[in-house]
Amino acid sequence: MLTIHVAEASPELAVLVDGAHIAAVGPYEELAAARPQARVRRWPGILTPGLLNPYGPELLEGTYHPDPREADEFGTEPITGERAQAIFRADESRRGASARRGVQRLLAHGTVAVAGELRGRPALDAVRRAGLAMGGRPANLTGPPSFSPVPLVLLPAPAPGGPARFAVFDVPDRAELVRRGASTCVATVLGGRLVHRSR
Repeated sequence: MLTIHVAEASPELAVLVDGAHIAAVGPYEELAAARPQARVRRWPGILTPGLLNPYGPELLEGTYHPDPREADEFGTEPITGERAQAIFRADESRRGASARRGVQRLLAHGTVAVAGELRGRPALDAVRRAGLAMGGRPANLTGPPSFSPVPLVLLPAPAPGGPARFAVFDVPDRAELVRRGASTCVATVLGGRLVHRSR
């Protein structure tokens, strides 16, 4: 099914998605006129190529993401350091579920690719199943591991024939995205599938 994704603050950069690939990129009016049968998804903010998060190992293997049912015991926020490793040592089966919840948090922050060497099968499987791309890790990481890292790393612009992989943030422009961070994500698309939607 053909789908046009367009964001209110960036109508000049709409994308036409056909299955798992981008069929066309351009102003919304042109795409809609060329493919009037396409379904239209309208979003607030700006459409971007999506983010690369360089902290894959730290966030998916070095962090425990509690199940909501464990809130009484572990709380709801990610757990790092020795406490996380102790939780994993107590029950190795927690690694897979934690990595899957970590991936969901990444998707909710507009991440479409991760970097860093993932060593464990649970994290690798979670990344592959979600359809996240693997990218090169920047040489100098300036901030602590975060779902909204500083600086934000945007992937190259979507292109016809390329993978349907992008994210939409509810901000008026890229400067505001940098200021407010990745938590402003309202939609993430991987392989043509809407894998996160906040509204």
